[in-house]
Amino acid sequence: MKKVNNNFLIVLICVVFSNCIYAQKQFSTEEHPSLILTKQGVASIKKELGNLPLFDATLKETKEEVDADMATGIHVPIPKDMAGGYTHERHKKNFYILQKAGVLFQILGDKKYAEFTKDVLFEYAKIYKGLPLHPEERSYSRGKIFWQCLNDANWLVYMSQAYDSIYDWLSEEDRDYLESELFIPFADFLSIENPKFFNRIHNHSTWGNAAVGMIGLAMRDTTLVNRALYGLDTENLDLSEKDNDGGTIFDAGGKAGFMANLYEAFSPSGYYTEGPYYQRYAMYPFMVFAEGLYNTGWDKDIFKFKDNVLIKAVSALVQLTDSEGDFFPLNDAQKGMSYYTGAMINAVDIAYYYGDQDPSLLEIAKKQQSVTLSSAGLAVAKGVAEGDFTSSIRKSIELLDGPKGNQGGISILRPLQSKTPMSLVVKYTSQGSSHGHYDKLSFSLYSDGDEIIQDYGLARFVNIDQKNGGGYLKENTTWAKQTIAHNTIVQDEKSHFNGDYGTGSKYNPLKYFSDFSNDNIQIVSVKDSNAYQGTKLHRTMALVNIDGIENPLTIDIFKVSSEEKHQFDLPYYFFGQIISTDFKMDSFSSLTPFGTDNGYQHLYKEASGSSNKETASFSWLSNNKFYTLTSSTSEKEKLFFTRLGAKDPEFNLRRDPGFVIRKNNTDNAIFASVIEKHGGYNAVTEKASNAFSSIKAIEVLPSDKAYTVVKIRTITDKIVVLAIANNDAEVKEKHSIKINGTDLSWKGPYYLLIK
Repeated sequence: MKKVNNNFLIVLICVVFSNCIYAQKQFSTEEHPSLILTKQGVASIKKELGNLPLFDATLKETKEEVDADMATGIHVPIPKDMAGGYTHERHKKNFYILQKAGVLFQILGDKKYAEFTKDVLFEYAKIYKGLPLHPEERSYSRGKIFWQCLNDANWLVYMSQAYDSIYDWLSEEDRDYLESELFIPFADFLSIENPKFFNRIHNHSTWGNAAVGMIGLAMRDTTLVNRALYGLDTENLDLSEKDNDGGTIFDAGGKAGFMANLYEAFSPSGYYTEGPYYQRYAMYPFMVFAEGLYNTGWDKDIFKFKDNVLIKAVSALVQLTDSEGDFFPLNDAQKGMSYYTGAMINAVDIAYYYGDQDPSLLEIAKKQQSVTLSSAGLAVAKGVAEGDFTSSIRKSIELLDGPKGNQGGISILRPLQSKTPMSLVVKYTSQGSSHGHYDKLSFSLYSDGDEIIQDYGLARFVNIDQKNGGGYLKENTTWAKQTIAHNTIVQDEKSHFNGDYGTGSKYNPLKYFSDFSNDNIQIVSVKDSNAYQGTKLHRTMALVNIDGIENPLTIDIFKVSSEEKHQFDLPYYFFGQIISTDFKMDSFSSLTPFGTDNGYQHLYKEASGSSNKETASFSWLSNNKFYTLTSSTSEKEKLFFTRLGAKDPEFNLRRDPGFVIRKNNTDNAIFASVIEKHGGYNAVTEKASNAFSSIKAIEVLPSDKAYTVVKIRTITDKIVVLAIANNDAEVKEKHSIKINGTDLSWKGPYYLLIK
């Protein structure tokens, strides 16, 4: 057990964060509402009713939803179910409905909404103190209303807003009853009684901090607000404790509270270390608690903290989506989550209102077709109605990781010249807390809303009771987190860092160079030397435009160098039906697992083979579009087609296909491939267009250790040469190398020739 002096830490955190001096903040107003709504804001909303279509439509939809639920009566069942079960979903619906009912009371002035809110809260107050811990024992921090404290915190974040909306309407006696029987015990349970939930750097604690802080703001309780902002005054913490995902619970340095989460979890560019799926989830408590701190006058500078990091975080999240608005499923992430979710509607509105009124956010709001019923939502609805924005063109972007921006990052490459939106996502982040995956230097590829080369995401059916109560499945650990589940190098069938969270959390890859300034190429190069001891990984990826080729080519050069000989596998996970191969493959009459552990046990070997020439190519059809992967190879290398689903008796995994290139018994290897999207198929006319790839061959040209040179030849005999300087990324450095009797000279870390 390691003792941590939290009184010292509280003062230290205040100084480091340039925030207020502990316990000297105060409220500038006693008016209610004052969290998301304010009295002045409500008055402005009432004046605009009927004038702003987007706001009016949201108000109408909200009223219909709340009225319909109120008509069914009051439902406060004794908790018993996991996520997806009746009691879980009913209590979840209650906090959504009451938050909205409070807003309707303020805007419409109809007391029925206040009465309903009061009656439901009173029902909770009658039972709360007598509730035992939730009967399901799966969480490291069991809740009382829900199976985990995280969901209890969700409840209190929303119910705090409901209480704030009816605060002045309630009698003093009613307020005393609710606070003594429900809200204060609830806040103490989430914090004092559950320090391992409350005192960590994680999205769980962000919800807990916001819950305690928002009810503290509503009650004007400075003790609760300070507890939320700076964590618990707890001297004895077992720093070795883990959560359900294997992640550390307590920060080794003792950092805790909302301000610590705001500082530590976000990079200066607004990237959240757990990945976009959980960033989207955490943005709600981050944004609404910050809004409450601002509106109550507790902290008018909260949105300026860390150089406006909350505002930047919203813009970063928008960038972390494909052309349809779906978040890239990095780390633990359910596919299909998008910026149309309520948390993002809220985040976009708040970022626009409290930020610099970025017109690109109005573009997103127009697509969302909904706003929050608040001053922030009103401002966005006005902006959309006035048409004060233009459609933006997405460009390549880098998002740093780590609180200081020095722990790797994400590069999203988007071609400057392309008829079809494309996104090449190259991941070289830190571990990503307990939701991180062992996927250093991995990538995924998207085009026009389609996944071309996929990241699997998580193994979980969120809120589907039949699948482990909606919780994480064991296959999330045995498959989804493992390296072989991603499009990156696997050495000797072992995951990066041997799948050890503690080791993985110590290291991160580094960007070697990038260049987004060239119309013909968008390129990034990244390195890692810690995933495998004694092995260096170096991956360069680029989108290249070539006249006469329909879509930009994706070029992938993966150089591996090791102190000893190993087996190296590089998988590519695609979707769709294989159309053709130009190499011999033998399919198996019976399916056997690809390996025994580290995710290999979940892959079936469907076919294997090799190429008798220097290039191996296969094409597939997905969503009526053709794709071709062409790789530099030889007879020595093994090629496999795989299918997910082995050792999965409960069918928890999708039956996705994969293609694996294996190089055996080598200490130096270069994997070079090009991916092309081309043509399509019309099922109505039954016609295929441009069904054959434009690529004839790709080869790695002989060179020394200082350089890697790849040549691509098209079917029209165009030549593309991409050379990488492996040891010097200085943009002014001159390079020269002789390849097959031809001199190549250039300045900078790479050279592109198209002829």
